[in-house]
Amino acid sequence: MKFYTCLLVVCFCCISRLQAQSEQEEPPRVMNEGTLIGVGTSHIKDTYLSPFNYSGWGMRILNEQMKVIRSGNGRFSRQQIINVDISSTKNPAENVNDFAAFVDYSLGYHYRLDIIPDFRILAGTTAHLLGGFIYNTRNGNNPLSAKTDIDLGFSMIALWNFHIKTLPLTLRYQAELPFAGLFFSPEYGASYFEMFNLGNLSDVVAFNSFHNKFALKNYLTIDIPIRSFTLRLGYLGSLYYSDAKDIKTRVISNSFMIGWVKEFIPLCGKRMKYKNRVSSSYY
Repeated sequence: MKFYTCLLVVCFCCISRLQAQSEQEEPPRVMNEGTLIGVGTSHIKDTYLSPFNYSGWGMRILNEQMKVIRSGNGRFSRQQIINVDISSTKNPAENVNDFAAFVDYSLGYHYRLDIIPDFRILAGTTAHLLGGFIYNTRNGNNPLSAKTDIDLGFSMIALWNFHIKTLPLTLRYQAELPFAGLFFSPEYGASYFEMFNLGNLSDVVAFNSFHNKFALKNYLTIDIPIRSFTLRLGYLGSLYYSDAKDIKTRVISNSFMIGWVKEFIPLCGKRMKYKNRVSSSYY
């Protein structure tokens, strides 16, 4: 009996050692992170506040992280995007303002398809959360329209690595399209005072899909290495349209983006020997 017990202990120790060695031998995962700021145009219409179209300027701050994960033999990657969007718009007579602010977070998982050398397609799904408001300076009773969404969507990324003479460049196009979720949708004319102070919150959450909401983001960037850092230039076009309970909302923005990119990995101890063997999720 003692012999079998000792044998089991030895086998367990060997398996644990092999597993630990395998984990040490696996090169660590590299993180690609980009931080960008953008300016551009913004067009807003929310019939809860006004029947008119409002146009003006907008600015945004965006942080994106991409990393290869362990699942799928290194073919799956995780992408996180945090986006802050602020805009100031005016009605056609230019005597009333709409101020809008939105914060959205998306978490996506993509599977990599290597089409040809230096060109890859990443396809997957995203979970998206948005919160914000539109404020009208003229309205007295109901000056604010709140927006809160949570949904699932499709995501596609095309990456192309190429050279102009000796300069390596990376071109990226990404599209995100939600297909189902929930969003805050009060009745037309409902007072926010009644909803939140008096507790009249029945039937303010609605299911959304293509029949009452359409949202699309187009993201085009190019990465340019300049000495010790990488410059990222891009365009972000965002379209948000909803039609529920006699309230129509449309938010369209077009932004020119500029920022920097870094790829980093915690290099210490034994992992230093893998610094030339890491696999990028982006390049």
